[in-house]
Amino acid sequence: MTGGLDVLYQAAALCLTYPDDDFRARLPLLREAAPQLRGFTEHAALAAPEELQAHYVEVFDFKNRHSLYLSWWTDGDTRRRGMSLVRFKELYRAHGLEFTGEELPDFLPAVLEFTARTGERGPLVEHRDALEQLRTRLAAAGTPYARVLDAVCATLPPASPGAHA
Repeated sequence: MTGGLDVLYQAAALCLTYPDDDFRARLPLLREAAPQLRGFTEHAALAAPEELQAHYVEVFDFKNRHSLYLSWWTDGDTRRRGMSLVRFKELYRAHGLEFTGEELPDFLPAVLEFTARTGERGPLVEHRDALEQLRTRLAAAGTPYARVLDAVCATLPPASPGAHA
């Protein structure tokens, strides 16, 4: 993987996590390291910390319409989702990584961080349609988080026809 994509994926992972004090401290570096994310990072730099935090919660925590859990898009809340989560863990393990996060292994920031560390874009490509749906819904909601998905989706092969329904 080129240096640019791993930096972009790592930066996108940070932008899609809850904007705590650590995020705020890293923001100047994110702005410099990933110019593809400037549409979001400029917004984040200008927003008051509590406003950005409230916006994150509003966008991602109250509705599955903007779910950051990739298997939710493919499996919903079904038994199949459990197997999908196991496959994510097995993939991480196959690359010498043990998933120990507080989030589920299909959490988009975790998948982006995995991709940045390993160069393995398989999970992103496999869930390309889900990423496109999320990107489209975030754009329709008018949130700057859509710009993060714009940048990630631009690095992947095109979605299948009708994916953004």
